[in-house]
Amino acid sequence: MTVNLLDFDTDGLARLFSDLGEKPARTKMRARQVLQWMHQRGESDVGRMTDVAKALRARLAAETEIRVPQAVRDTLSEDGTRKWLLDVGGANAIETVFIPEDDRGTLCVSSQAGCALDCSFCSTGKQGFNRNLGVAEIIGQLWFAKQALGDFGAIDSAQRIVSNIVMMGMGEPLANFDNVVAALRLMLDDHAYGLSRRRVTVSSAGIVPAIDRLRDACPVALAVSLHAPNDALRDQLVPINRKYPLAELLAACRRYLERAPRDFVTFEYVMLDGINDSDAHARELLALVRDVPCKFNLIPFNPFPASPYRRSSNNRIRAFQQILLDADIVTTLRKTRGEDVDAACGQLAGRVQDKTRRSQRVVQIAQVH
Repeated sequence: MTVNLLDFDTDGLARLFSDLGEKPARTKMRARQVLQWMHQRGESDVGRMTDVAKALRARLAAETEIRVPQAVRDTLSEDGTRKWLLDVGGANAIETVFIPEDDRGTLCVSSQAGCALDCSFCSTGKQGFNRNLGVAEIIGQLWFAKQALGDFGAIDSAQRIVSNIVMMGMGEPLANFDNVVAALRLMLDDHAYGLSRRRVTVSSAGIVPAIDRLRDACPVALAVSLHAPNDALRDQLVPINRKYPLAELLAACRRYLERAPRDFVTFEYVMLDGINDSDAHARELLALVRDVPCKFNLIPFNPFPASPYRRSSNNRIRAFQQILLDADIVTTLRKTRGEDVDAACGQLAGRVQDKTRRSQRVVQIAQVH
């Protein structure tokens, strides 16, 4: 298969160019040039990279390509949220969502085709799991979105349409650690997308060893899918908790903050009617996180077919939020966006062929990390 240049960061491109015969003293310079053409100008034709040596361009044209996932469907919500179904081959497609707001534009990026963690309230997990996405397939979602939105070429970061990235799409990012970190580094690289660490967030269900690895390898903002104040309930909602219970997860969060770009961890908490939304649950949460600098993001449950859950009432959510606010914990209520096109939190499903036994995958993920 032809080499996809989107798979490489600066060092990777430099090695590739060396293999193609470029002089060692020039490989890093050439790598930066190509990165800028691809990720800052949105160029997909190496022949048009005019400041790259003609001989290298010819070799690249013969032996490489810039291949981006292609759209199967482009859906626009009434609230401006835009969702793309992108083909990643093998009868699989992933979903990427752009959420415009007054002060930012957030792109929700997928890391896997499906998800093996099987959180009980999440549509993606119910679709099964096929495979991890490669670096080009992850960063290609950002490339595709910027092209579709006309966002290439902005010099001033304040002019960017896509200003924030959240790894909160399909899949568990930390179960695809190496590829996700390589994509994160491209997002942060000044010769590529040049985003600040504070504007890039990885959301995890709580694979503790991988949280520690992320702290050491590429500490960006961290969000944790908490969803329950005790192990008994979280075991039911987030099965990976059986391997990494709350005490271990919160200890990892404290360690992560030693190097994080923000001085808090965001805890995501989906509001499920009669399940995890009582005043007692809120008070239990306060005791749980008392020594972890944090903020809470309360997420109204977004229904999907055959789900056993219902969304908590607005009054119940506000009462729950007030208990946390009264304890001086910043607590936001996530505005439901894109629900009319199934682009809201927990609704991403794509098209996934489940070729694995999900329960076995959960065990394997835990063992690997």
